[in-house]
Amino acid sequence: MARNRPLALLLATALPLQACAVGPDYAPPSSAGLGVPAGYSTANPGGTLPDITTWWTRFNDPLLTGIVERARANNLDIAQGVARLRQAREGLAQARGAALPSVSGSAGYNRFAFDNVGDRDNFSLGADASYQAGIFGEIRRNVEANRATYAASGYDLATVQTSVASEVARNYILVRNAQTDLQIARDSLRVQDENLEITGFRVQAGLVSSLDVEQSRAQRAQTAAQIPIIEQNLQAAINRLGVLTGQAPGALRSELTAARPIPVGQEPGGIGVPADVLRQRPDVRAAERTLAANTAAIGVEQAALYPALNITGNIGTAASSIGSLTNLVTGGLFAGLTQLIFDGGRTRSRVRAQRAAAEGALANYKQVVLIALEDVENALTALQAAKDQQREFAVALDAARNTAILARSQYRTGLTDITTLNTAEASLLSAQNGLADARASQASALVQLYLALGGGWDATTVPTATPARASVPARATSQD
Repeated sequence: MARNRPLALLLATALPLQACAVGPDYAPPSSAGLGVPAGYSTANPGGTLPDITTWWTRFNDPLLTGIVERARANNLDIAQGVARLRQAREGLAQARGAALPSVSGSAGYNRFAFDNVGDRDNFSLGADASYQAGIFGEIRRNVEANRATYAASGYDLATVQTSVASEVARNYILVRNAQTDLQIARDSLRVQDENLEITGFRVQAGLVSSLDVEQSRAQRAQTAAQIPIIEQNLQAAINRLGVLTGQAPGALRSELTAARPIPVGQEPGGIGVPADVLRQRPDVRAAERTLAANTAAIGVEQAALYPALNITGNIGTAASSIGSLTNLVTGGLFAGLTQLIFDGGRTRSRVRAQRAAAEGALANYKQVVLIALEDVENALTALQAAKDQQREFAVALDAARNTAILARSQYRTGLTDITTLNTAEASLLSAQNGLADARASQASALVQLYLALGGGWDATTVPTATPARASVPARATSQD
């Protein structure tokens, strides 16, 4: 027992030290320290932010809801985010495993041939164990850093999920806007065909010159030239929706062929206060966890400047037969301290570098918070601007429609010229497109606001990952 007293004394001294860890203890910065104001500068409805986990359902469009849900299930950017989250989960598991002893076993068999005594068998069994005590908290700090990295990866995944949902909604709005513009252009083209026909009759009757026909042809051609561009934009948005749902570009074409109105979404009854973005926005929470990980990593690097306690042990036996393996068992136990004496300043340089990384992470956290607030302010402004545009374009459309009706009637009776008629038709087309685009802008601004407020995920949970299935790589290979 006397021989074990030094080791027992060493362990009794080392184990309590594990409760202490070098490096700074992390504390999240306060809202005031991040520069978060008490309220938004842009006019807003105020009130408490409602549940916007599935904000796309507020547009009351079942097809939009279905496409968003398909994208959330099959989008490949989300799949990559899930893989990164699983990777971070395994990093945490490895860090936790470093706090436990490492044990390995061995077994052997040899057969020796001797001329005088014949053949002889030799069996052996052995086990080795090693343990790094981490008396200055480097292991605990490493677990702390990996735990924060794991959480940050979960919030990064939520950020991708919210971005994909908003991109689906925006492209869906583009599809409906393009279909509306296309219908407006075709309707206008039919009216201009009638005007061109009337102009031809008036030329034949000698009431006007062929100049009226050429001006009508030019007007019609300019309207017809818009249709290919609108169709191109429509197809691009449909293709984008296909890729967002993890399918070929044209996969959703048949579902989106039938034209539907531009969706009108329900606005949130309140948007909360700026401090809510610290909780609601996943990118903000990811930046905060990244700061925590970088802060914990300072302790990991700093612990390398202090002594390290390593404990190793082994046990083994050997015999000429399996039954006698337990007759003689030998073993040993060793504990040693190692201390860095000189390395040219490399370790201290790593500590300084990690402190700089933590400072950079803090600056990034502050920037992400301010950008989040900027997003909300810009979305509120865009939403109000779209509403104001709609109101004015509605007035413009009413006046342009009346003007066009009067111009057509007066031209047929010879009370006005073709220039006045073409100007009235162009104004009507512009007002129709302007009102449709303003409606689409309002819907897009509402999507922008929901994204800026952190909608599209459950902010009351921390996203976690399940272990990767062994069948995933094989299935991916077979698809390739």
